[in-house]
Amino acid sequence: MKQIVTTCTALLLASAAAADMPEILDVTAEKTGMSWRVDVTLRHPDTGWDHYADGWEVRDARGNRLGYRELHHPHVEEQPFTRALTNLDLPDGTAEIFIRAHCSVDGWTGEAVRVEVQP
Repeated sequence: MKQIVTTCTALLLASAAAADMPEILDVTAEKTGMSWRVDVTLRHPDTGWDHYADGWEVRDARGNRLGYRELHHPHVEEQPFTRALTNLDLPDGTAEIFIRAHCSVDGWTGEAVRVEVQP
């Protein structure tokens, strides 16, 4: 049985507006069995292998990394785009997760996007 838990709508992050940082537009967390699936929609002005959004991470409230989704290639012609991280184990009692995106040139987005999750 699948349970859709939380969807975050587009968030405007001041840090994402600076430089060419990936912008997190949407996050959906879904519990499937004992694990979670997190879908993240990003927008980034990918130019090719020299400059592209190359990943995003899931952290807990204490800053511990719970998962990482590597983006294996540029998405020059596909903007925005959504990718999933599946089989993510969240520690018991987790009520929120935080998503940050990474750019191959500019590094990590500033402030993370907070997403509430419920079992």
